[in-house]
Amino acid sequence: MDKEIMSSVESFYSEVAVEPKPTLCCPTSYKEEDVSHIPTEAREISYGCGSPMGLADIREGEKVLDLGSGGGIDCFIASRKVGKTGSVVGVDMTDEMLAKARKASVKVAANLGYGNVEFKKGLLEDIPVGSGAVDLVTSNCVVNLSTDKALVLREIHRALKHKGRFCISDIVSEKEVPEGMRADKKLWGECISGAIEEKKFLAMAREAGFYGLHIVSKFLYRVVEGMRFYSITLKGYKFEKGPECLYKGHYAVYNGPFSSVSDDDGHDYPVGIPVEVCTDTLEKLKGPPYRGLFTIIDTRGKLEAVPCRPRETEKTPGGGGSSCC
Repeated sequence: MDKEIMSSVESFYSEVAVEPKPTLCCPTSYKEEDVSHIPTEAREISYGCGSPMGLADIREGEKVLDLGSGGGIDCFIASRKVGKTGSVVGVDMTDEMLAKARKASVKVAANLGYGNVEFKKGLLEDIPVGSGAVDLVTSNCVVNLSTDKALVLREIHRALKHKGRFCISDIVSEKEVPEGMRADKKLWGECISGAIEEKKFLAMAREAGFYGLHIVSKFLYRVVEGMRFYSITLKGYKFEKGPECLYKGHYAVYNGPFSSVSDDDGHDYPVGIPVEVCTDTLEKLKGPPYRGLFTIIDTRGKLEAVPCRPRETEKTPGGGGSSCC
């Protein structure tokens, strides 16, 4: 991350940690049942563009990592959702925010009857957790503050377990942000200067190794100098491919409603047509975000497992093509 910008952003959020700035709060509200156990002082320094916690499908017992955790409100929401058997780690670079979050965590633990939240100092570009350590990574209007978003997404991918996922709320721009706006330190702190176009954000996530990317929420955030900025919540998934890509007699039938769809590995699925899939693709289609979109036909015992074959030589019973992922 650019040191000058990082210093400016850190200073900005150090100030708003000490002196709350309501105008930085997102134009959405938290559900009372999600925040009733959280002290007021933590809520007052909740800055973002829409909490991802209600959209992340958090399950009991999961390990959650929240980036740019600030005063801790999203960590505390996750704390209740994962329960006693789960855990939450919040990462922030601002000492003042970390101090406020740690203080509030004592009250949160007392209200819940258990404590499962830890706060660490660190950067998005060098996340202080081990590889494959967590089930879910979240962040609320923080990735835009980094000048190396591709590195941030690679770090998120590293931190996630196999079949883990991220759910990120952040700001995107309708077009490339002009240089004059990018030089404005105040707008950096307000999550405007560092925004990139939505298509670039998704392309970076794919390049980092994520699949199944989809936007689950989007609304107009601000208009600055006639330019529109949107808040989006993006979900994506990690999958570690097996040592071999094998066909074992499984076919996927896309159920609709579109006439055909394609996945991130280049497989095409015409509606109603069986398409032979390898073991890795089978595992992806059986889980989120694809679960329920396909009917899986299992013909094991009739077809012998064979190594992945070149796409142009493959045919399926229904006429669709298939390929190794």
